[in-house]
Amino acid sequence: MATYHWRPSNLPIPRSVPKPRSCFHPYSSISNHIPTTNSINAGGVQSLPSIGRTIRRSHDTVAIRWSPQVRRSTEVNCYSAVRTSPDDVAAAERRGAAVQIAIAASATVVLGTANRVLHKLALVPLKEYPFFLAQFATFGYVVVYFSILYIRQKAGLVTDEMLSLPQTPFLAVGLLEALAAASGMAAAAVLSGASIPILSQTFLVWQLLLSAIFLRRRYRFNQILGCFLVTAGVVITVASGSGANASLKGAGIFWPLLMISSFLFQAADTVLKEIIFLDARKRLKGGSVDLFVINSFGSAYQALFMCLLLPFLSKLWGVPFHLLPAYIKNGAGCFLNIGSLSAGCDGAPVLPLLFVLVNMAYNISLLHLLKISSAVVSCLASTFSVPLSIYAFTLPLPYIAVASSLPRGFIAGAAVLVAGLVLYCLTPQTPSNQ
Repeated sequence: MATYHWRPSNLPIPRSVPKPRSCFHPYSSISNHIPTTNSINAGGVQSLPSIGRTIRRSHDTVAIRWSPQVRRSTEVNCYSAVRTSPDDVAAAERRGAAVQIAIAASATVVLGTANRVLHKLALVPLKEYPFFLAQFATFGYVVVYFSILYIRQKAGLVTDEMLSLPQTPFLAVGLLEALAAASGMAAAAVLSGASIPILSQTFLVWQLLLSAIFLRRRYRFNQILGCFLVTAGVVITVASGSGANASLKGAGIFWPLLMISSFLFQAADTVLKEIIFLDARKRLKGGSVDLFVINSFGSAYQALFMCLLLPFLSKLWGVPFHLLPAYIKNGAGCFLNIGSLSAGCDGAPVLPLLFVLVNMAYNISLLHLLKISSAVVSCLASTFSVPLSIYAFTLPLPYIAVASSLPRGFIAGAAVLVAGLVLYCLTPQTPSNQ
């Protein structure tokens, strides 16, 4: 019996071999490549497609002994072909999406808590210029967002098709955000700080209603009950340690309703952004619009409408419109902490800049969570930051002389809130029930 060895040295050992049609024998796919006895006798060993094997000739039978590398690779491919099914792939995709949503929601909660705390700290040096801080953030976002958009476009992450999307939805986003800011500022000038977090829980109710109306979402009973438990938990947490009820009674009916309208505008803005994402998938043939396309154009139109509302807004903050240039100049001096106006502006510009940066990161994180989940999920993540920020204010913070004390009902309210989140998440997320 003659033995022939074929082991070329100039070819690398392949990582894998072609997947066999049948997994009863891992080497059945190479049967067509085995040379016959006649071909061996005629001209020696012919070129074979696989590497690292020994061919043994015995009469008319050719046996192949594969190298360990190729044998292991073939067995793995065969095993994968048997075990993989469409249901397994779909289940793996759902698990991956759930992990992404959990990570994005956690980041949103952390940034939302930091945003609330830093807003309070930023107003310590700018306590006389809160209107300047609001306008600085609004118009500063336009510059930053469009700068990032330009960089992403040059990098190929933003395409011309994304930039050519209809501008009408972005115009509506800017209008809703401007109306929400204007009505919220007007109501906040009259209402107490303790009552605003309670009224803000109507935001989740508006989200459920608008999602059901415009997105045709259908929610299970446990999801609806979970959302209302989250709202109740926040109300218990905030109302138990403050005079929120008395302040609401003393404010009358108009200002609380105006604040509730502000959260209606915010909820409509969030649902509209989700509609933009869904419509972009159709227009881009399965693609997804970049976050900064929505942020850039939405903030630009918001700044435009805020300019139109400046006379009204400046009056609400007690700044006559003809004195607005001097107010902005003085606010800029305090923000930069230079000149004769720097007295009492300790902490600037570090604290205001930190607030603006964290607020920007929070808005991006919230929009990313909205993109991969739904408006209600993003709202729940934002709501969860309310009791965390209340607890954060009990810690020793710089530039705040006296730390707050925990409300009497903080533990009970937090327990109700967490129970609501768990109840909402009991149902697996699907596109129809988020």
